[in-house]
This record gives sequence, structure tokens and C-alpha cells, in this order.
Amino acid sequence: MIIRISLIFIFLLGHVQSKELGQTEITTKDGIEVYQKEKYYLLKNEVKIISDNLKLNADVVKAYFDKDLYDIRLINSRGNVEIESKEGLQVMGEIVDYNVKNEDIYVEGKNAFLKNNQFTMISNKSIKLDNALGEFKIIGSNSELITEETQIKGESIIGNYSNINGENIIKKLIVTDKIISNIKTSKMDLYAIKAEYDKENNLIKLFEKVKVIREDETITGDYAEINTLDESYKIESKDSERVKVILNNE
Repeated sequence: MIIRISLIFIFLLGHVQSKELGQTEITTKDGIEVYQKEKYYLLKNEVKIISDNLKLNADVVKAYFDKDLYDIRLINSRGNVEIESKEGLQVMGEIVDYNVKNEDIYVEGKNAFLKNNQFTMISNKSIKLDNALGEFKIIGSNSELITEETQIKGESIIGNYSNINGENIIKKLIVTDKIISNIKTSKMDLYAIKAEYDKENNLIKLFEKVKVIREDETITGDYAEINTLDESYKIESKDSERVKVILNNE
């Protein structure tokens, strides 16, 4: 069964003239199609959704619901998608799938962007963030993960985190790039083809084309381990090569 509603649709006994507190206003040029049997409604052409907690702009929006139109469980948005929430979430991409029930967000596009209170994620391909499981995956050239203390760049950035006292803390991280990946903190600048971080052991491991820059030290090799607590480290090389150290002391 299809129900077509054109121009403006407001949930919860809304008024066309203005949105009141507790209402959700949906505006679309080509109307709304409600599929009761399949439990979703389709919004097309310059879609705008405004509620107390969320603002969404997109070309096409497909919203799935459980019991009624207000019980939304999944929102699929396509074309010039922009989302802002009251909690500080910002999302931009050509494709955005937001699972409301599972707090799962998938973003796809050349300039995919996702930001919350702790993380900023950027990619030219895709971003996946699952708040319920505490997992993230950023895939694509020039991908970035930025936190308050660290900037990470690579072709693939995969990890998990835990929410401790309202703050998302990264527990494990794997960064890879065919050319070079980079982890930059306030005191160290680390380069490698592959980097692994383990918070439980307070350890960063670097593999291939390793470069560690700290203050006036630049050390290169094939493998490195860095203790994140005291920033002590060791660097090794293959038998056919040597570790190289450059000290710049004025």
C-alpha cells in the first residue's frame, strides 16, 4: 500500500506555518510515499528534516519504521547528505546509512566526513562507525582519524574503542597504506607502511619504511616499538640494512 503526501509533512499534530517543540518537520519537493506493508517511507527531491535533536538535508531519504511512522529504526540518505545532531554529530557524504536502534553510521563518498565529540573521520571512500560495538573503519586514499591529541593518516584505519566516563578511548588500532601511513602526536611523528596500537600494553608497533621523529632525533629502520607511557622506543632493521640516526643539535 502506498500513501502519497506532497509538499510538507509534520509529525505529531504539527502546524504547516512553523515547527513547535517536540515536532519533526519534513519538507520535500516531490512529496512523501508511505509503504505501510514494507514499513518505510520515501522522500524525494531537496529533502529537509528538522527535529529537536536532528537536522538532515539530502536528495533522497528512505526511512524504515517499526510500529508507526514515528518509530524510526533506519535512515538511508542519498545525494549531498548533511546531518547535524544536538549531541554534536556532523556527517557529510553522498551516501549515509544511519541505524538509529544500533547507533551504527555508514558514510560513503569522495569527501566523506564524520565528526562527534571525540573523533573526526575523513575519507575519499567510506567511513563506518558502530557506537554500540565500539568499532570504526575508515577506508580510502587520504583517510584521516583526528582526536584531541593525535592525527592519523592512512589508506586503511581500523580500530575499536570504549566509552570511559563519557570519553571515547581507542583500545586498538591498525593503520596501513601502500605508500606510507602516519601517526602524529604532540611529541612524536611516526611513519610506516603499517602501524599497530594496543592500549592494554601501551605499545605502538611500526612495520616497513619506519621513521621516528622526536624533537631533534630522526631514526629510520624496518621495525619499531614505542612505549606510549614514557615514549621510549627501539628500532631494528633487516640483516642487509642498518638503522640510521640523524641528530640535529644547534
